Amino acid sequence: MKRCPECRRDYYDDSLLYCLDDGSALLDGPASGRPLDDEPETAIMSGLPASAGGKFDGENPTQPFIHTTAAAEPQDSLGGATEKQSFSANRAAEPQESAKVWAGGFDKRLLLALVALAVIVLGGFFGYRYFQGGSGKINSIAVLPLENRSGNSDTDYLSDGLADSLIYRLTQLPNLKVSPTSSVMRYKGKDTDVAQIAKELNVDAVMSGRLVQRGDDLNISVQLIDARTQKVLWAGQYDRKMADLLATQREIATTITQKLELKLAGNEANSITKQYTTSSEAYQLYLKGRYHWGKRSMDDIEKAIDCFQQAIKIDPNFALAYTGISDAYIVMPSYGYLSPKEAFPQARAAAQRALDIDATLADAYAALATTSSFYERDWAKAESEFKRAIELNPNVPNIHYQYGYFLQTTGRCDEGIREFKNAIELEPLFIAAAANLAGSYMNCRQFDLALEQATKTYKLEPNHPTIRYWMGAIYIANGMYPEAVALGEKVLQTDPNDQDALYITGYAYAKEGRRSDAEGVLTKFNDIAQRQYVLAYYLASIYAALGEKDKAFAELERSFTEGDSELPRLKSDPLMDNLRDDPRYKDLLRRMNLPE
Repeated sequence: MKRCPECRRDYYDDSLLYCLDDGSALLDGPASGRPLDDEPETAIMSGLPASAGGKFDGENPTQPFIHTTAAAEPQDSLGGATEKQSFSANRAAEPQESAKVWAGGFDKRLLLALVALAVIVLGGFFGYRYFQGGSGKINSIAVLPLENRSGNSDTDYLSDGLADSLIYRLTQLPNLKVSPTSSVMRYKGKDTDVAQIAKELNVDAVMSGRLVQRGDDLNISVQLIDARTQKVLWAGQYDRKMADLLATQREIATTITQKLELKLAGNEANSITKQYTTSSEAYQLYLKGRYHWGKRSMDDIEKAIDCFQQAIKIDPNFALAYTGISDAYIVMPSYGYLSPKEAFPQARAAAQRALDIDATLADAYAALATTSSFYERDWAKAESEFKRAIELNPNVPNIHYQYGYFLQTTGRCDEGIREFKNAIELEPLFIAAAANLAGSYMNCRQFDLALEQATKTYKLEPNHPTIRYWMGAIYIANGMYPEAVALGEKVLQTDPNDQDALYITGYAYAKEGRRSDAEGVLTKFNDIAQRQYVLAYYLASIYAALGEKDKAFAELERSFTEGDSELPRLKSDPLMDNLRDDPRYKDLLRRMNLPE
């Protein structure tokens, strides 16, 4: 049992940390001083408020219990009792005393009341100005991974997946900025202050919670905190069966929007409560798939595809599972897990099937655009698909990131810079976007800006593969070959098969005049090619740095034949500048449908 030290309200849910009335930190055990029969009453609220319909169509009604004050009191913009109400309640509790008149004829109690009233009026005025000025409105939110209290790491897919699903639903709202999963996952398992998280992610509110699974039983506790005031806007606890997981995550998303007082149009409200599948089993498999997909190892990607396929066997119309398959195949060539010819056709087929089921899925359009551009080289079609994805959901940082990479790769560097900045504005800790922003500066020949941006990003996350790659490439573009070698060799000490590190190191060796070392890297690439897919563009670049133009163009031809997703970079990559005066260079651009 816990009690608020300010209002003396008791709480029987030991997972709650803050008072739901005044936001004070709760203490263990009843506090002394106030009799129990003077405590504010609590109530159990079943289902959703009437405005949400009370249940979700096609599913059993859900029965959360949410601790709240029993009386139907007026609420201020942050979900707490209004100041006027508190003042009135205090006055009602005061004993009536006879007037005590000063010598001057004034009632002392009346004077004190007038002073108090003046304070309230002034406070109310400036408070109104404060909230009307926009500083009180919640415009952004971070949903943290739920703490898994099940004592079994195998159920992490539930705690992480529930948060990921809430994020996905909330991103459908056009007027709410939502930190994506890639940003919030860095806080998993860390005891980080809410205010610090909000500052780093640049959000107004933070949702956190915990999940406990015992057999078929689930207990989910969540709380939403205004990070600017440290006040609890809402807290809820849900005792459910695993079969109710689908309804529960939709219910929580709906309640969050209500507590943030978002005024939703009809189609926006529908996106929050949208039912993607009626099968709890298929949904759990989808969560497992996304959990493995996020880990990015070859084994995890294969597990992810298997989970998505199992979900589809249960529910053939589960569009999100098809999108998951598409996303999995799209990333495989860049890691060398599959060749583009093996991966991209399957990615396209899955994305198209998702859109056949649900034509409103922005992520599926982005997957189609990636395939259209980097594999099929239909740039006009890809641009149309990217724009459609952004039109459907402009709040997804990864779509802006993918579009920015498309623009950067095809030589539209300034536009690429704009899109990467859009992605970073939506997700301040989006390392891949910040790294590719540096890459866009490099491709625009703004080498000083590129070095500044890359250095800043590298300091934030030196082990992120994308910034390591661009840091090395920008070192080379700035003639800092020893720094590039040191960076590449450091990575190769722990992973001698890292293709990005081999490329950076081999290119820098060549520019330093260390020909035999550069040729040793080429040999290493050929050894790796016996076991997995190798990006021929990397070999072509090293040959170009060695001055071996014929061998460079031979590798570029192989890259073209294999559908290498890196090849379109040839148009803007400054590390390939010594090939530009060769007629074969222009011919390649023509065959890729890229203007010179």
